[in-house]
Amino acid sequence: MPPSSRNLSYLLLGTALYGAFAVYLYQPYFTGFTRWDWLLPVNALAAAVGCFILSRRWVIGFSGSFLAGVVYGFGPFLLALGGFHPLAGLLAASIPWLFMPAAHIGLRRRGPISALLALVPFAAVVGFFLFFRLVAQYRLFAVPIQPVLEPTDLVGFLAPLVMVSRTAALPSLYHIPIAPLILGLGMMLKARRFGVLTVILLGLALTFCRSYLGPGPVAWLGVSPILWLSIPLTCLAVLAGVGLQGLIEAGTSDRKWLLAIALVLAALAVLTLMLAAKYFQVIFGLADGYARLFVEAAKMYLVGALAVGIVFFMAWKQLRFRWLRWAVLAAALGLDIYLGALHLIGKVL
Repeated sequence: MPPSSRNLSYLLLGTALYGAFAVYLYQPYFTGFTRWDWLLPVNALAAAVGCFILSRRWVIGFSGSFLAGVVYGFGPFLLALGGFHPLAGLLAASIPWLFMPAAHIGLRRRGPISALLALVPFAAVVGFFLFFRLVAQYRLFAVPIQPVLEPTDLVGFLAPLVMVSRTAALPSLYHIPIAPLILGLGMMLKARRFGVLTVILLGLALTFCRSYLGPGPVAWLGVSPILWLSIPLTCLAVLAGVGLQGLIEAGTSDRKWLLAIALVLAALAVLTLMLAAKYFQVIFGLADGYARLFVEAAKMYLVGALAVGIVFFMAWKQLRFRWLRWAVLAAALGLDIYLGALHLIGKVL
């Protein structure tokens, strides 16, 4: 099959799967939807397809691109935005699409053009909030500008289901996707693709910047720090897709990376179990709900460690069996994302 036909087939298959998942997640709430609420499944679908297409710039296989789309379009961050006006999710869904010029044109033309194209999503976030300042008399606000992320909210990256009721935004890709994300980051560093890492750091810096709350020279922009998260999380989702492709193709020379990733996931399982034990000790069981969620997070990390451990063993023994690697990793990732998305939708809507 020619590459163009294969890419089109992948896109159609991915879109169909994303669409089916969006309908499945939101269908129980359709009867209570207002006119604006119908944007919620559309936002999830648009974000997932956009991230899928964006990742094709770096990912050859279908699985990696599909993971990139699903962990962004149906990830904790975008699903949690359903607690605000659906237009906030629409902006987040547009970010992968706005990165297309930088991915497909900027990387071929190094220099100022590449840098300017990479700034398009940042300009879109600013323009989005400037628009709402212009129409303030209609009392249409996508998201309040007061909620800010504290450094402690980064716990949500490790345990998003625990933090969904405690923070306004969830900077996470679920639990097990951290495994391919680590490998994806390592691959980008080895390939000296520092542009992607610069965009991630800049987005995170803006997320934790308090200058938009005033007083200050940029306070008049009225930008909500929460929406800046859409930029680094788009990049991290793509890196997770790159990493998944690497896990599927990993050889004997990569076994140190695989062992390190499995150990990291095992350490996160121990950490979340320790946090669960701490919450179980709260008097009168007032924090038992949080403790049980930490236990569930630990279970997911253990599943992820086991899946990566199997891939490590296969690489160590020089067993290719790509289909078996894919099945093990897809089962672990699918379970984590499915259960996580169901929990988040139930909490937000």
